[in-house]
Amino acid sequence: MTYTAAALLGVAATAFLDLVVLRTRLLTRLVFWATYPIVLIFQLISNGILTGRKIVVYAPDAILGVRIVHAPVEDLLFGFALVLLTLSLWVFWGRRGVQRTPRAGDGSIVLHKLKNKFKSWMS
Repeated sequence: MTYTAAALLGVAATAFLDLVVLRTRLLTRLVFWATYPIVLIFQLISNGILTGRKIVVYAPDAILGVRIVHAPVEDLLFGFALVLLTLSLWVFWGRRGVQRTPRAGDGSIVLHKLKNKFKSWMS
């Protein structure tokens, strides 16, 4: 299987998971498409560094050959699938109440203990 075929399969499988299996439907939300360019910018920067400095090299016969900031366009497809899958699972598990504690803002146990220790020193 070529890198191109694997990238397309990854996007298709992740879209199917988002829309049909998990039913999070992030692909239908404006907020996903409005914020995805932020991820894309940083992906292009990191891919540009890794491929531009020849840290990562691709076999020419395994990719289409279209490059954006030194990286093959297939990397953008894999990055898209990775972000979509991560967010879809996050929304899916969040709807089911997985790990409701600590809630956002509660902080870690270590910070909580330090805060209590600091309060005891001040009193």
